[in-house]
Amino acid sequence: MVFTRTRATFPVTAALLFALLPAARAQGAGQYAGPQPVSLPPPIVAPADTPYPGVIHLLADVTDVAHRVVNVQETIPVAPGALTLLYPQWLPGNHSPTGPIAKLAGLTITANGAAIPWVRDRVNVFAFHIAVPDGVASLDVRYQFLAPVRPPEGRISFSSNLLDLSWNQVVLYPAGYFSRDIQYAPAIHLPHGWHFATALTPTTNSGDEVAFQNVPLNTLVDSPLYAGVNYTRIDLSPSRANQVHLDVFADTPAELEITPEELQFHRNLAAQAEKLFRSRHYDHYDFLLTLSNTVGGEGLEHHQSSEDGTGGSYFTDWAGGVLNSDLLAHEYTHSWNGKFRRPADLWTPNFNVPMQDDLLWVYEGLTQYYGYVLTARSGMRTPEETRDMIARVASGFEDSPGRDWRPLLDTTNQPTMSMRAPVSWVSWQRAEDYYTEGLLIWLDADTKIRELSNGKKSLDDFARLFYGVDNGSFVTRTYTFDDVVAALNQVQPFDWASFLHSRVDTINPHPPEDGITDGGYRLVYNDTEPPWMLPLDPSGLNLATSLGFSVASNGHLAQVWWGSPAFKAGMTPDMEIRTVNGKKFTTADLRAAMLAAEKTPAPLQLGVERGGATGAITLNYSGGLRYAHLERVNGTPDRLDDILKPLH
Repeated sequence: MVFTRTRATFPVTAALLFALLPAARAQGAGQYAGPQPVSLPPPIVAPADTPYPGVIHLLADVTDVAHRVVNVQETIPVAPGALTLLYPQWLPGNHSPTGPIAKLAGLTITANGAAIPWVRDRVNVFAFHIAVPDGVASLDVRYQFLAPVRPPEGRISFSSNLLDLSWNQVVLYPAGYFSRDIQYAPAIHLPHGWHFATALTPTTNSGDEVAFQNVPLNTLVDSPLYAGVNYTRIDLSPSRANQVHLDVFADTPAELEITPEELQFHRNLAAQAEKLFRSRHYDHYDFLLTLSNTVGGEGLEHHQSSEDGTGGSYFTDWAGGVLNSDLLAHEYTHSWNGKFRRPADLWTPNFNVPMQDDLLWVYEGLTQYYGYVLTARSGMRTPEETRDMIARVASGFEDSPGRDWRPLLDTTNQPTMSMRAPVSWVSWQRAEDYYTEGLLIWLDADTKIRELSNGKKSLDDFARLFYGVDNGSFVTRTYTFDDVVAALNQVQPFDWASFLHSRVDTINPHPPEDGITDGGYRLVYNDTEPPWMLPLDPSGLNLATSLGFSVASNGHLAQVWWGSPAFKAGMTPDMEIRTVNGKKFTTADLRAAMLAAEKTPAPLQLGVERGGATGAITLNYSGGLRYAHLERVNGTPDRLDDILKPLH
């Protein structure tokens, strides 16, 4: 009894004691008053627009293929005193502070044969402080970039016969300067027999070591290098004045074979872009393309090139690649939209100043739109396939209730919030929707311009006006929301500010499908699977618009849509489907069961496993497969068809 009573009364006594402590402290001079914050270290010196004295020599040795290690050596001219070296943190095109600092290792600094100590900043882990001694005119800086060797560590960018080298991975640069004011002399040491491609200009080629023309840091980071054993270079140039090449690296020589029809599609892409923009802001352009099942896929824009990567069957199974066939068109469009013209708050003086992403619905959304359009105009997708893709985008938003609470504008924060890692409930949390919802908004704008101008104007005119300024210049021109509105009004007067604000800044439960309607179509659903989707079935089944989940061929769920029949029945993304109506799971049997459910009231029974425990899911569903399509509305202007026609 005593023990029980003591336990019962102690919290009251303790509460009274702690309530009296502030008064006791106030009365007791010199007594402990609680912790106080430790002062933060001084901020890193801000970048100034002044030239860095001298040229930094950079050598990336990529010959350690076995370990996927890049050995780096920099020779940095310096003066005695304090110096801070920065590793790039905010990377253009990533829209987030994702510089792979954790993969930098072995950092040593010497001068005149003696070791120079360095100290990492206590707050900013991308900064290294050095006290340069008197009499030292240059530093020899050595370190390694440890490329991922397993997918959980990051995208595989280095294999036994392929390499995707982003220079930001292998560079330390002095703080206190704009990146355009720091000159580099880059070089690379390749494995024997490897080929390379880059937008940089080679100056000397001594054996397997290649030196390139001096460039400012911003150009260096914007000029990735691909290298490998199996390589071909394909001329896509629309004219002698507009030099465009496709530099292809593959796992095997057979994957490099391109048919005459596929070659013409790619040449059409360069020609249609020239007709669309009627300007260019590069000396030459290189599509850097890996076709690999070992090196991970990629899509990253650069001013005079692009980092593109897809599976090894890109050429050998062209018909099966419809889903991602806009990759090259998207990244090519970025040469105009994102690299030459860039949102003012996405341009930063160096790679360690935070970027602001609020105009990504223009940077990426408009690029997504032009990418789809150019893909269709070049023949890389048929008009029907393009309409199916637009239907797929629109239907995805109809089944995403996250629109009920989160405006599109806020999704531009997603790259920084999630660091582009997957989220569990993507349809509720919303991912980087500014890409594909941006596509629908710009389709809406295009059809609106065509409607208001009686077909005399289009978003093509905006492209020529907005991206055609300073034709031939490589110097980035920034823009604001007001600049976009002003250009739209110059093409076709309208209240474009309200048009865009109502679609971007506010809650819109219903997707922006006016572009589909004004384009002469409507969104419909039926059991007819688009022909280009059939090759995808063996690898899985996407039932977002019906049951509300996607499942791999082995039964593992990839996603469950929030509020869908599957969600309401208790399904979660960490489940595995083991059986369908008592039979062992296959995607074919699941499809067949869904079609049969349209004709019988019997529910669909799924046997599932989660965390080692098994269970049953009952789905009372009879709506069929519900594949999304665009259906022509007779008697309406066929503006969408006009948009997708090649330019002449």
